[in-house]
Amino acid sequence: MRALVTGGSYGIGGATCLRLAKDALARGEPAKIVLTATGARPDLAELVAELKALGADALGVTGDLADRDFPARLVREAVTFCGGLDALVCNAGARYKGALLEMPIDDWDRVFAVNARATWLLCRTAHPALKASALNKSGGAIVVVTSIGGIHPLPNYGPYSTTKAALVMLVEQMANEWARDGIRVNGVAPGSTITREKAKVQVDAQTAAMRAAALPMGRVSEPSEQAAAIAFLLSRDASYINGHNLVVDGAFGQSVMAFSAGSHSNVIGRK
Repeated sequence: MRALVTGGSYGIGGATCLRLAKDALARGEPAKIVLTATGARPDLAELVAELKALGADALGVTGDLADRDFPARLVREAVTFCGGLDALVCNAGARYKGALLEMPIDDWDRVFAVNARATWLLCRTAHPALKASALNKSGGAIVVVTSIGGIHPLPNYGPYSTTKAALVMLVEQMANEWARDGIRVNGVAPGSTITREKAKVQVDAQTAAMRAAALPMGRVSEPSEQAAAIAFLLSRDASYINGHNLVVDGAFGQSVMAFSAGSHSNVIGRK
């Protein structure tokens, strides 16, 4: 398994790196993982060390995906380090909180640059290496981490939801255009997941409990659960799944009627 994972230093990205490495090594295959972060944070180096301790070759790269030249440089560096590329996971993302009426244009543009433009540039640059991969008998695979925020509007995160909706269509577009090249492209749309950013929001135990109670399964997901879905879509077992956006939200998106009159109290009061 030769993989590039953006936003790979913690949360869903970090869990994905570990899952891909463990799965490959369990199959008796070498694992070469390139992972990225925006800055030189300690958790990037820590994850690289953890991957190496497992027996994988790992390289951490820092850079800003809003820089229009960085995605192509990143892919070229990953292809050189790995000796090719079997899998690309576009997980890195940006978002700013604010009402649409008050959103600065620069913030809007940056979210689009990181979430939408960089994903397209990463995938486009990786196309030749993925086409040459024999991971799934024909070529490599791409997973784009979308969001249920791209399916349901997320109040006060307008550019985030809009870019995630764009990614759902980009997945379908690339899947159709590149299928004959042997490249599969799918999305994973996480629901509420414990990442480092979400952990900051849920430091209050009461707030965390209320958030969990509003979810059909009574809890938020773990990064490893999202990583499992990503790893499956990259695997040979998913060799005929293409252009699909797999929602991994514990049925949260289908639970709106639970909050209608006469139902809301039952959800909040569930133990």
